Amino acid sequence: MKSAPPRDGGAAHKPGLEVRATAAKLLAAAVDKKISLDGMLDLTHGNPAYKALSDADRALVRAILTTALRHLTRLEAAIGSLLETPLPEGARALHHVLVIAAAQILHLNVPSHSAVDLAVEQANRDPRNRRFAKLVNAVLRRLVREKDDVLAHTASVSPVPSWFSERLVAAYGADDAARIAEAQLVPPAIDLTVKTDAAGWAEKLGGKVLPTGSVRLSAFEGAVSGLEGFEDGTWWVQDAAAAIPAQLFGDLKDKVIADLCAAPGGKTAQLIHAGAKVTAVEQSPNRLARLKENLTRLGLEAELIGGDLFNFKPEQPLDGVLLDAPCSSTGTTRRHPDVLWTKGPEDIAKLAGLQEKMLRHAVTLVKPGGIIVFSNCSLDPFEGEDLVARVLADIPGLERVPVDPKDWPGLEVAISPLGEFRTTPAMLPGDEKFVGGMDGFFASVIRVLR
Repeated sequence: MKSAPPRDGGAAHKPGLEVRATAAKLLAAAVDKKISLDGMLDLTHGNPAYKALSDADRALVRAILTTALRHLTRLEAAIGSLLETPLPEGARALHHVLVIAAAQILHLNVPSHSAVDLAVEQANRDPRNRRFAKLVNAVLRRLVREKDDVLAHTASVSPVPSWFSERLVAAYGADDAARIAEAQLVPPAIDLTVKTDAAGWAEKLGGKVLPTGSVRLSAFEGAVSGLEGFEDGTWWVQDAAAAIPAQLFGDLKDKVIADLCAAPGGKTAQLIHAGAKVTAVEQSPNRLARLKENLTRLGLEAELIGGDLFNFKPEQPLDGVLLDAPCSSTGTTRRHPDVLWTKGPEDIAKLAGLQEKMLRHAVTLVKPGGIIVFSNCSLDPFEGEDLVARVLADIPGLERVPVDPKDWPGLEVAISPLGEFRTTPAMLPGDEKFVGGMDGFFASVIRVLR
């Protein structure tokens, strides 16, 4: 007589099942409980089931999760189109099992039969879902058979949640909003900021130089740390859009600059390399340690201060401040696709309030004639253009310094009529060799007149 399947929800003795079970649990935590993927995937303090996996299995979990989150609206539409009746309320665990399997079948190079069999096994081992095992099998096998038709049918579904789609349309118009939403389905390229000779390093590493001066790499396998120049501190990984704000100060030779939200240190490194005397402020001890480690590898030095930036008051007024403020991060969803599911409009409002408070504090740190570069990686004007406009209207003695599009050939489209930077994931077209796009970023240059 055959033994009954395990009833403890365990994943023992079935190769690949731990990976799928972990992916489904983490997807549920992100979507239903709004828990950040970064925290759950942290190897020190992250999810125990994830940490217990091998390196290869953790990589597969990450691939499945990021794919599922990028395509979630369309995966849900695909599953819904194959169900005769909707899943019952309370069947969220089953829902996530189906999504994880559908992500593999439709978008990953995973054998379809394996994705189906493991999803059925997950259902069988979960007392809540055991009665749906045959349904899981039928729906997923049909998905395999009708893959092309399902992909075509769901292509018209917006790939972002409705709350975010509405805000994109309001900010950018329907056409640009659609392009931005589609661009977020594409995993990001790896961009490098190099100390010198960007063209030379692009040739050495098989990359190309972008309008930001960054070097974009073509697809490759292996660790970035194994590339030439890493150990020597010749370059560091930094998205092309993130490399813009530090360049907006102009000549920084011997200028005294504070970077108020400094970790992980890419912008700090840019400021130092440009000749500034930099004080880097970071509240998180762990992130401050990472900042120090990164600067050490790069052979760069700054005064490092751990603590709340609101307590930072230099002895003498500064020449400038870089405030790359904490935000909703909606411009980074190509690399952090959980953001649109763990955050919402209420987070944008809350974070915009914090950013405005930070900017108002930054104003008090700069001497007359000094410069503040305010930036963040949000696509939402409420955290960018609107916020700066409010501060300029409310505080006398400030002026916006327009960025000249002529100084940024190839990125003129990213500079607004007011002279502020606004990049989106739909900018920088790709080609057969190089992935296009860049993070969504906002940056504004403000001069203190008094």
